[in-house]
Amino acid sequence: MSTKQLLKILIGAAWLDGKVQPEEQHYLQRIAQQKWLLEDPDLKPWLYGLRSVSTEECYRWVDEYLGRRPTPADCQSLLEAISGLVYSDGEVDSAEARLLMQIQQKEADLATSPDLHATLVRAIQKLYRKWVSQY
Repeated sequence: MSTKQLLKILIGAAWLDGKVQPEEQHYLQRIAQQKWLLEDPDLKPWLYGLRSVSTEECYRWVDEYLGRRPTPADCQSLLEAISGLVYSDGEVDSAEARLLMQIQQKEADLATSPDLHATLVRAIQKLYRKWVSQY
């Protein structure tokens, strides 16, 4: 998970309400400067408001960032980063809230679903014990 990917998600989250607020723009540029990405040619059009980000793009970036098997820590880290942005202008738009809720739901789903690897290991151990006890 790269810093550049995370910044793209933050840019996308800023666009969710259809317009990047001045406080959000300042926040994004400050983060980009801290991470040495302010002059990145891929990010520059978004950082300076020259290109908008669709809702679909933002959600796709989130899915790419988290991958197929994110950890609860991955989700929590992303939630914290996006929260910093969405609260920077003092308002949380409903589209921004939906994104936060979707990530929270992914985190909750991870906490309640059993780890496939651990489940498989337990099943194999059970079969092995059963096999050993028969002989």
